[in-house]
Amino acid sequence: MSTVQQPDPKDRPARLTVGVVGAGRVGPALAASLQLAGHRPVAVSGVSDASRRRAADLLPDVPLVTPSEVLQRSELVLLTVPDDALPGLVEGLAETGAVRPGQLLVHTSGRYGAKVLDPALRAGALPLALHPAMTFTGTPVDVQRLAGCPFGVTAPEELRLAAEALVIEMGGEPEWIAESARPLYHAALALGANHLVTLVAQAMELLRTAGVQAPDRMLGPLLGAALDNALRSGDAALTGPVARGDAGTVAAHVAELREHAPQTVDGYLAMARATADRALAGGLLKPELAEDLLGVLAHGTNLPENGEDR
Repeated sequence: MSTVQQPDPKDRPARLTVGVVGAGRVGPALAASLQLAGHRPVAVSGVSDASRRRAADLLPDVPLVTPSEVLQRSELVLLTVPDDALPGLVEGLAETGAVRPGQLLVHTSGRYGAKVLDPALRAGALPLALHPAMTFTGTPVDVQRLAGCPFGVTAPEELRLAAEALVIEMGGEPEWIAESARPLYHAALALGANHLVTLVAQAMELLRTAGVQAPDRMLGPLLGAALDNALRSGDAALTGPVARGDAGTVAAHVAELREHAPQTVDGYLAMARATADRALAGGLLKPELAEDLLGVLAHGTNLPENGEDR
């Protein structure tokens, strides 16, 4: 079967010069994806050795310069710094006169909308908040993973089409997020993705302690099915001892965790309580079984027997 050969991006006229301030895991990948769409990365800033290596891997031959020089050379600037550093960076760039009128200034923070770019807006920049809802590795595989990746998009109404077009050029799918909803949007993603990594890492450690040689292979099918079921069915996908109301099993779990991994007990109890509440509200957990279960979760032990005080 013959395939249609795609034109080399270098043969297409570059439409925007692109700069990256903050060569963490996100910025170089986004710039590389924009390069595939015909734009031209021209400058990147990075401080650590790791960031410089990432820039060299994903943006070869693109010079490393200071943040202000990135803005001088670029029509489209990606601000890809940690959330807490973003407001100060924007204010500093605006105060030093680095921001140019008509310059597209894009940040990738999930926490903030476009308002954090107001100092640059007053200097004439065009503010866009484009947050890729994906975890990044800092390697070329990130560029491939951007295909179909949802982006949380916030921008002034007059820039909405420009923001969505940039996301589509990077291979992503734009999802409009209101300015006021950005903190809640980001909290939801952190709750799902970041805490998932912690839970999986803890589960693998416990399996190793239990003697399992390849905990990743044991967990992979189970977690894959659980994630798929949860995305399809929500709370209806709940299974396990909490949803069944097996108070004795949950108490045994807590006892084992206290002995072998006490640092995981608080997290287990908190997630079990949240699971019990959702299972009870959804009709999965029978009310007559919920009392003993919730008692175990409140005390972290088996309930006393024979009418003893609890």
